[in-house]
Amino acid sequence: MPTLVTGCRGNVGSTLTSLLHRGGHAVRAASRSPEELTRQHTEGSTAVPARLPTGVPVVALDLGDPATFATALDGIDSVFLYAEASAVDAFLSAAEAAGVGHVVLLSSSSVLAPDAHDNPIAASHHAVEQALMASPLTTTLLRPGAFASNAYQWAESVRTRGSVDLPHPLSHSSPIHGTDIAEAALAVLTDPLLRGTAYHLTGPASLTAAEQVGLLATASGHPITINTVTGAAWKKSVAPFVPEPVADALLAYAAATDGTPAEVTGDTEKLTGHPARTFATWAEEHAAAFRP
Repeated sequence: MPTLVTGCRGNVGSTLTSLLHRGGHAVRAASRSPEELTRQHTEGSTAVPARLPTGVPVVALDLGDPATFATALDGIDSVFLYAEASAVDAFLSAAEAAGVGHVVLLSSSSVLAPDAHDNPIAASHHAVEQALMASPLTTTLLRPGAFASNAYQWAESVRTRGSVDLPHPLSHSSPIHGTDIAEAALAVLTDPLLRGTAYHLTGPASLTAAEQVGLLATASGHPITINTVTGAAWKKSVAPFVPEPVADALLAYAAATDGTPAEVTGDTEKLTGHPARTFATWAEEHAAAFRP
């Protein structure tokens, strides 16, 4: 029976779908905009192939709209689920009714914080985790920390100004490559012995924000200046696209991790069977986004 992969417009979901398909596992891809998954398109002057391999069934699914649940879940055995909390109880009821036996949640290590239930970064993940743990479904939790792809937040500034504004240049994280998250999900979906527990996924090393910027400069072949700015100035610069409560939470996290190395676990290697990919690897793969 197939696995339903939600959020397939995202990098993790689309990569996981391709891995399952390539490995001969039945898979169904889901998205609010399914037509975008199979359509070739262009970004600037670059032709971009369809996100999914030919032959993967695609279904419409909006995790906030219960009317889309039954069709997407029909005949499904396991689900890779994004942490959308608005209709999670209805989704889990529909999954149980459809005979789903296993749910793998893409959660976040932010749920490990004492204030996870009301932290704007962690709250949705925490709520979905709680709903899953209260359900009869076998649940596996993947809790990655910072994504390496979070570095895209600096791309426009680097391309246009050759610099990055940071309120806490020495704040630490252990960024994880998206492909490692997808490979970890593949492992827990296909090996019954790995199911039913929680995994804290990290990259292989704790890096400061400044170190990450330095690796981006090396990969792109262009120097990047770091401007240390106040928290207020940073909040103002991100106000058009980051809600104030989220900006406050991000600032608080950066302040709390300033000079304090982030945790590095062995869970990524345990699930993927190889050392976690480095941030330098991610930077080399995406260097074009950081060139003028």
